Amino acid sequence: MPLDPSHTDESVVNRWHTILTRILFVVMAIEWGILVYQQRWLSLFLVSLIILALFAPVVFKNRLRIDLPAEFHLTAVLFIFASFYLGEVQDFYQRIWWWDMALHASAGFLMGIVGFLLVYILNESERVELQMSTGFIALFACTFAISIGSVWEIFEFMMDLLAGTNMQKEMFNDPSGLTDTMWDIIVNSFGAFFISLIGYLYLRGEKSFFLRRWIRKFIEKNPRLFKK
Repeated sequence: MPLDPSHTDESVVNRWHTILTRILFVVMAIEWGILVYQQRWLSLFLVSLIILALFAPVVFKNRLRIDLPAEFHLTAVLFIFASFYLGEVQDFYQRIWWWDMALHASAGFLMGIVGFLLVYILNESERVELQMSTGFIALFACTFAISIGSVWEIFEFMMDLLAGTNMQKEMFNDPSGLTDTMWDIIVNSFGAFFISLIGYLYLRGEKSFFLRRWIRKFIEKNPRLFKK
């Protein structure tokens, strides 16, 4: 009996998800102990957030009755790890000049997917009498991602102001952090626009790369959120 390719692919993804999340948990648990010993409380807080993110599927499933596909969770965890641990704790933002911009572009990309799924669920749900055009769904996803990116910049400013951190970095000889903030918003917007365009092509029935598979998987795992 031939194997179902989609089932085989899902098994591989789930296996890698399990392996990588367990490795990350062990590494972060060790780092947590080291940071407690060193009394680096801000870094300890960031590592604690990464550990909490590893358990997000359990929280979503038990509290919200939403089953997160492995790809969604692993992508989000790796992004948080790259941002909080590598970027802040290991100081990659200072060591690698493009690290900050790459992560903000990725954030626009990820938040665009979240925004797209939110409005797609509303549009397809039997419990909501609302039908939105393809263009509006893509526009919402884009503006949602840009809005989240802007809120994050406010958070960075408040952390620098109140906690004495250095989240708004010096860039191009501008010590104020303004140039860093503006470039963060710009690259975040590019990421948001890119994923919104892919979502638009998906809804139009055209090529959509990976997004078609991700959305189909989310629908299969959460059929109650959509029309039968």
